[in-house]
Amino acid sequence: MDRVKTLDEMLDQRLLTPAQHAEIAAWIAMARTPEAILQMPDALWRTLALASVLMNVDAELRQPPLFEADR
Repeated sequence: MDRVKTLDEMLDQRLLTPAQHAEIAAWIAMARTPEAILQMPDALWRTLALASVLMNVDAELRQPPLFEADR
């Protein structure tokens, strides 16, 4: 799952503490919908948002999709 991979990268880069990583991962695992994820407690949400900015996660979202030629 990409979300967990990204969280793991944030932990590896020391943008999240092990406790923050565990809390955010648990929240995401418990949430069944994107709307439920958005209900994450404010302190965790701010931490995740800051780590995302520092990793420049949004840059990936602004890239055009890559298409591979079928051969």
